[in-house]
Amino acid sequence: MDKITLPSTATRLIKPRPPPPPPPIVAPKTPTATTPNAGLLFREKLLYLSSLNVNPHKALNLNPAIRSAPLSTLLSVEKCLLSMGLPRRSIGRILDMHPSLLTAHPDLHLYPVLDFLLNEVPLPFPHISPSIVRCPRLLVSPISSQLRPALAFLRSLGFALDSHSSLLLVYDVERSLLRKIRFLQGLGFSEEEVRTMVVRSPATLTYSVEGNLGPKADYFLAQMKGDLEELNRFPQYFSFSLEQKIKPRHQMLAQYGLRLPLSKMLKVSDAEFTDTLLDLRLEKLEKMERRHT
Repeated sequence: MDKITLPSTATRLIKPRPPPPPPPIVAPKTPTATTPNAGLLFREKLLYLSSLNVNPHKALNLNPAIRSAPLSTLLSVEKCLLSMGLPRRSIGRILDMHPSLLTAHPDLHLYPVLDFLLNEVPLPFPHISPSIVRCPRLLVSPISSQLRPALAFLRSLGFALDSHSSLLLVYDVERSLLRKIRFLQGLGFSEEEVRTMVVRSPATLTYSVEGNLGPKADYFLAQMKGDLEELNRFPQYFSFSLEQKIKPRHQMLAQYGLRLPLSKMLKVSDAEFTDTLLDLRLEKLEKMERRHT
């Protein structure tokens, strides 16, 4: 039998070395504004904004969240607006006006507005795009506290909203719409007459009382000696410039002792008005000559 040789004491005391510890796990660095990767991503966002004709400096000042938002967030907003039928050039103008939309969550902030316009107003889908293009504030107005109360009030006046009048939804009921209704009633119009006027000319409810309705009503009643019945028939009077059209044309007529219905005085071009004024002057001269013969 072979003799088993035991290791010497010195050999037994030598213990194997443990393996070296694994290197610590280091999380990948989050790109910062100073890393090349972050700089590249940021530049991509700036180029994207420029491609939409959005002013990057203005957008970043008004919505700093754009700096940290991924490009995919901005793209999802454009995709959402495209799905509403908006052309890309209009999307750029809207986003430049309201940069907060650039980081909006489509499912939380944009599609609910689309649903409201389609199903509660309701607007046909082809009217959605022109409505938003005409009044981008629709996209940033809260539904429960602004759009829905305005819709209820406008319906009470007899409105059936379309792509032209849907902009009235962004006007506050108490501070704006009701104030203008009360102003018109204060002129002497009945409640029913006011309803007829604003439905016939919805833009009347978009004008300022101090800067538009008041001065024009004062001029019509005090200087033109107009009657409310004519103003009721032609509420579009308030849409014409007081200084550039109403006053000059009225003064030219008054100079020769002439009058015209509001619609004929204001709706025609300058050349047509001049021709009409000349015809009226000749007609007046002919009548005077016949009286003296």
